[in-house]
Amino acid sequence: FSPSQTITGNFANVIHGLNANHLTDQVIQRSKRMILDTLGVGLLGTSTEVCHKVTQYSKIYSSEISSTIWGHLDLRLPPLYAAFVNGVAVHSMDFDDTWHPATHPSGAVLPAVIALSEAFPQKKKISGLDLLLAFNVGIEVQGRLLRFSGEARNIPKRY
Repeated sequence: FSPSQTITGNFANVIHGLNANHLTDQVIQRSKRMILDTLGVGLLGTSTEVCHKVTQYSKIYSSEISSTIWGHLDLRLPPLYAAFVNGVAVHSMDFDDTWHPATHPSGAVLPAVIALSEAFPQKKKISGLDLLLAFNVGIEVQGRLLRFSGEARNIPKRY
């Protein structure tokens, strides 16, 4: 088999082939609403005990490259830990968007996309459209992995 003949290879080719031209007006508007909702829930989540704990834990890590911790103007962390802390903030409230079977797409994708976008050097900053594309690629990957998962199909039977 060549890599493109496998399910993983085909999946990678589809994802790699996505570009901003694939974002319809409806997708852009829906994505902006999902992002705004996720930011709101995440900012509210910064006040939770679990978010305070992961923030304290993550402060031990430092790097020349840093990203914003939502709700903390004076704190920046390496992108991996910024995404972790901000993702915990979103999920700690459990009001973020949900798919069936149960998964929260934006809370996993948006913190990572924002943390990575902040890590780019100033002269290579990405545009808002690039951010929307990255967000949608992340959502697409999560959705396809959910569809591929046999475990996900059994979640409704467990509750």
